[in-house]
Amino acid sequence: MTHPTAPWRPAVQATVHCLTGCAIGEILGMVIGTALGWHAGGTVALSVALAFVFGYALTMRPLLAQHLGLRAALSIALAADTVSIAVMEIVDNAVMLLVPGAMDAGPASVVFWASLAFALAVAFVLTVPVNRWLISRGRGHAVVPHHH
Repeated sequence: MTHPTAPWRPAVQATVHCLTGCAIGEILGMVIGTALGWHAGGTVALSVALAFVFGYALTMRPLLAQHLGLRAALSIALAADTVSIAVMEIVDNAVMLLVPGAMDAGPASVVFWASLAFALAVAFVLTVPVNRWLISRGRGHAVVPHHH
């Protein structure tokens, strides 16, 4: 189902959903990586992996609660969230890497938390149009409501 003029509200809602999972994974990964003194590459890799895990889990949880099978729920989560999470993670981590000292600041620093909040905000703003485009083409979170 294609909606060339998809409204912004579903895109914003899909991005808030994505941001929630990404933020959980991103924060956890950044805190773990910086607390352990990992280099930026390892910390970013852990953050991205956890963002995908938590993002997919948030989509799968209500589907599994409705007794949809694990394989079907995972398939829907992959279709609904992969592009959105990928865009959010690319933008978020690029911003974190570009803010001087953000990756070295550590979780006890205001610089770390302010940079991470800023990075997530920028990622949110840039991911909303991506989700709108996906929904307008019947993709992304447009595939989820059919199973609710």
